[in-house]
Amino acid sequence: MARFFNTAGPCKPEMHYTVDSLPRLPDVRNLIEEGHYFILHAPRQTGKTTYLYALMNQLNKEGKYTALTVNIQAAASGRDAAHAMIIAASDIHMQACLHLPEAERPESLRKLDQEMLAEEQLKGYLNHWAKKNPKPIVLFIDEADSLLDDLFLALLRQLRAGFEARPKGFPHSIALIGLRDVRDYKIRIRSQRESLGTGSPFNIKTKSLFMDVFTPSEVNALLDIHTAETGQIFSQEVREEIYRLTQGQPWLTNALANQIVSEILKNDYSQTITLAHVVRAREDLIQRRDTHLDSLIDKLREPVVKDVAEAIIGGETLVSDRLNDSVSYVQDLGLITRKSPIKFANPIYAEIVPRVLNYGWELSFNQDLVDQSWYVRKGRLDMDALLTAFQKFYCRHSEAWLEKFDFREVGRQLLLMAFLQRIVNAGGTIEREMAVGNGRCDLLVEFGPDRFLIELKLRRDTYSEEEGLEQIVRYLGRLGLDHGYFILFGIDPKIPWEKRIYRKEVAQDGKQISLIGM
Repeated sequence: MARFFNTAGPCKPEMHYTVDSLPRLPDVRNLIEEGHYFILHAPRQTGKTTYLYALMNQLNKEGKYTALTVNIQAAASGRDAAHAMIIAASDIHMQACLHLPEAERPESLRKLDQEMLAEEQLKGYLNHWAKKNPKPIVLFIDEADSLLDDLFLALLRQLRAGFEARPKGFPHSIALIGLRDVRDYKIRIRSQRESLGTGSPFNIKTKSLFMDVFTPSEVNALLDIHTAETGQIFSQEVREEIYRLTQGQPWLTNALANQIVSEILKNDYSQTITLAHVVRAREDLIQRRDTHLDSLIDKLREPVVKDVAEAIIGGETLVSDRLNDSVSYVQDLGLITRKSPIKFANPIYAEIVPRVLNYGWELSFNQDLVDQSWYVRKGRLDMDALLTAFQKFYCRHSEAWLEKFDFREVGRQLLLMAFLQRIVNAGGTIEREMAVGNGRCDLLVEFGPDRFLIELKLRRDTYSEEEGLEQIVRYLGRLGLDHGYFILFGIDPKIPWEKRIYRKEVAQDGKQISLIGM
């Protein structure tokens, strides 16, 4: 069976195109050698589990350690903390039977002293295993953060209790793997209790490691495997566009490549991959919203995530007392960048988030309003007519539409995006440039042979218009365009609509700007 780009679960090299993951975290080997307990966290489908299995196999092949990767997600169903720890011990035994020689496996739970097991649970089980095992044990506990609240706390406390007995009476090195650093759980649990007391389990870790996305060279290495095995070439411009759209996010990279090769070209390796295929694959992924994308979108309703998303879409500054914890949490989800300026992690996320939020509005526009025959003539988009129509709609209906919207802080911007998307869907694309603190949202609409730059900004004070004009002039220069549209939304309800609705043409620094007030 031919290998393929994997979009579900960890990569298996015999089935999937797989980039060597061991070089991605070079510090791990030193932590293991020195007997440390540590954290490895990264967003979902970044390659954590693929890495863990590769490292487990490598360590066992070398023969110095007994290494085991175990997923303890099932323990989250425990009826209490003690039961959850017994489930975790059972998971360890089951995995050991699959991956370790008999001499290095822990005993079956049925063969152990049940009174001891009931009292010491996971700690006692690991102690028994370490004492009888011929080699130091290295244990990778995957999905550790799927245990919530008291169950997670019990796991940490049991690991902390056995820490001093290592390596003869407890695993030599343990890594907890999940979405977030232990620090974030410390914050969450402390919000419910005044203190964890002097026996805090959070001091067992030596270091927290974050698994980053693919580098450009790793994306190229992945695509090279397909080319080597099939002869089908990803040209340099196609590779660059795949990386630009995904920013190296491993699942997105595989999903985009798989959509092109398997779904669009039907595994016909004789066909040439073009930029048009990449554009189509991008749109397919956004519309289909696979599990990976849906899991991120579900998070948007969480207040912390909502705050950050609104700040990005509106270009606003986050409230300072929430900045560090909120941004860190959403970064660990993989939804936003880890470096300034803070924005959605890649253009596909930046496209899908507004479109999901807009979806109800996009379907609700009166068909007469969004009839393309009004705005598209001979394959060209009449942006002036489109924005004039939206201006009239906004004046008449925006207050009622925005009143019931959860994301009211950025509702104006999202409403215009929904209107544009409904028109552009049939023959164009919208690229969005949004970031915390930049004071605006920029849209680049491509339709047929034309490109239109639209800047969206709230009139917060008397300087908003001046700043917006300067910003759009700079952006037009970057894109090599001579004309753009500057949409300035009024937010003061005391100003009557007849003063908020206007249009004027502004010439500035060699650029022509259509300034549209709403």
